[in-house]
Amino acid sequence: MSYRCYRYSGGQGIYVRYLSRSLHNLGHEVDVISGPPYPELDDGVKLIKLPSLDLYSLPQTQRFFISPRELNSLPNIVEWLGVCCGFFTEPSTFGMRAYSFLQNNNRYKKYDVIHDNQSLSYGILKIKGLGTPVVTTIHHPIPIDRDLAIKAAKSLWQRMGIRRWYAFANMQLKVAKRLSHFITGSQNSYRQIIEIFKLPKDSLEVIYDGVDSSVFTQSSDVRRLENRLLVINSGDTPLKGLKFLLEAVAALRSERKIDLVIVGKQMKNGYTQGLIEGLGIADCVTHMGQVDTAELVRQYSMATMVVVPSVYEGFGLPAAEAMSCNTPVISTTAGALPEIVGDAGILIPPANTRALVAAIANLLDNQDNRRHLGEMGCRRVRQMFNWENTAKHTIDVYREAVECQSALRAQ
Repeated sequence: MSYRCYRYSGGQGIYVRYLSRSLHNLGHEVDVISGPPYPELDDGVKLIKLPSLDLYSLPQTQRFFISPRELNSLPNIVEWLGVCCGFFTEPSTFGMRAYSFLQNNNRYKKYDVIHDNQSLSYGILKIKGLGTPVVTTIHHPIPIDRDLAIKAAKSLWQRMGIRRWYAFANMQLKVAKRLSHFITGSQNSYRQIIEIFKLPKDSLEVIYDGVDSSVFTQSSDVRRLENRLLVINSGDTPLKGLKFLLEAVAALRSERKIDLVIVGKQMKNGYTQGLIEGLGIADCVTHMGQVDTAELVRQYSMATMVVVPSVYEGFGLPAAEAMSCNTPVISTTAGALPEIVGDAGILIPPANTRALVAAIANLLDNQDNRRHLGEMGCRRVRQMFNWENTAKHTIDVYREAVECQSALRAQ
């Protein structure tokens, strides 16, 4: 179950797609219950859509004005009021809809396990009460996102708005304490989740995400370009560190020709575009928006290098995907990125424009090192990040949750 599943960007939709595919390939029957935007799934995996008002897909000026006929359920009312008051209620309202669906659908009795993809809503506790074992993936602790956003805020008013938006993080902390089986994607996230959520150490299992190396491989029909940087900016938030890369590009372009391609959702507030124009680099920055997987692989294959300037990452899927495409990677040491990149890329401190400038310039000037890092990265990903292994280890957690539930029933 996942409250939203972008198809081509953001980790949630990609995680759901490839994990469900791998579980199905191993012989399991898998249903995916999702709110909009819905995931792209493979044949044999059933998608159960739980429609919402999906207000965040609308322009900001249109989110408040909806037909009274649409306020025909408690989740819709909560979702609309949340948007009006500046709260992010999608995890909570998805949990309400998922519980209602499972409670009123006899099919839920056939499920061996329910896997919650980090909604951690009160509805999940009600679902657990139906008697089906629950496993939850926590990709990383949302309070970290909140604290970084507050730190980057320019005013008290902004900080108040950010705290209100991230109020759902308090719900997640409370819900997690009443669940028993968790998965996360890195050792770094494991340490932070244990610290922030105060969970028993043996309740959380580290299972690395995978990369589909049959898809993410260097395209033979495109040539790698010179002086071309690529960054994947799935969420235009402070923790992605795009600001520091843009500053680095501004410093580099005064000395050499350089192009930056940004792939990812472009936020409507215009902050990034304003920063680009303010730095005077609009002529060498291209924002492509969201692209499908085939185009993403093409962009990885054309790039001289991929830069991951994040201030925090729970896993760092773009780094792994780029490495799988033989593309050299410059990454910060934030969050789980050192676990993903290892010695197969260049690691620099986060939020450090000067370090970014030096690393990019050195790699642009050293073609042999770029080739070497590309080959090392490709080998590392194929050895360490495999969706079939991810699915097998996830099944182990499912079995443990089922056995624990059976033991409780026997008492």
